[in-house]
Amino acid sequence: MAIADDSTIKVAVVTGGGHGIGRALCRRLARDGAHVVVADIEQDAAETVASEIGGTAFGVDVSSEQDLVAMIERVEDEVGAIDLFLSNAGVGYGDGESGSASREGGMRPVEDRWAASWNINVMAHVYAARALVPRMIARGGGYLVSVASAAGLLSQIGDAAYSATKHASVAFAESLAITHGDEGIKVSVVCPQAVATRLIGMEDDSDISEGGFGGNDVDGILSADEVADCVVDGMLAGRFLILPHPQVTTYLQRKAGDYDRWIGGMRKFRRSLAM
Repeated sequence: MAIADDSTIKVAVVTGGGHGIGRALCRRLARDGAHVVVADIEQDAAETVASEIGGTAFGVDVSSEQDLVAMIERVEDEVGAIDLFLSNAGVGYGDGESGSASREGGMRPVEDRWAASWNINVMAHVYAARALVPRMIARGGGYLVSVASAAGLLSQIGDAAYSATKHASVAFAESLAITHGDEGIKVSVVCPQAVATRLIGMEDDSDISEGGFGGNDVDGILSADEVADCVVDGMLAGRFLILPHPQVTTYLQRKAGDYDRWIGGMRKFRRSLAM
């Protein structure tokens, strides 16, 4: 797979590659000629996708730096130098009954949704960069892509931990691009709105274009395949910010133009969801 500067991606790693956007990205990258390493905490799911696309499967818990670094080292030793690392694994639990600061998750049980969200949505990206940036610089470059969310630019009503950690994910990607762009490290961050995946309560490969929960379908629900195609198109164009839902640009401009009005509008939208 060739990208914007005509460099070639021979080996790509996709975390959370067993389902949803990650799986669609694995399929697309494999069609484009990359050898894809499918990394997922559910090893059976990773193996299923890897078998389908002729890739390599790894079971990995991205919230563990030791686990993630061990996987990276094995890939580089056994498969080849990683040209593209796509940090796609992510979680969202929803606010618990006590609201934004609650530990409990509103959608499924978790010991501490803030800790889990921080470790998976943010620190997993940091761990990957710690391991890969020096290697990539030494060999002349590489590509780091983070799948964040429009919630990282705006906010997700009903999930403070998701919103905060996705904001942090976007900020970390910005820092990588600023700090290491002159050293040959390309960086993109992907910020979709609703996608038909388990994260919004929909089954993989769903053909449904509306549903989910919490107003997720307000601007339409994209399929995982549509998002994967948008990601690759954005990479080919060399874009830092990749927006599968183009409306997000307008929302971000409105937010920046009048923050108080934007907060008021979000409160109004939240009230409408409770009706």
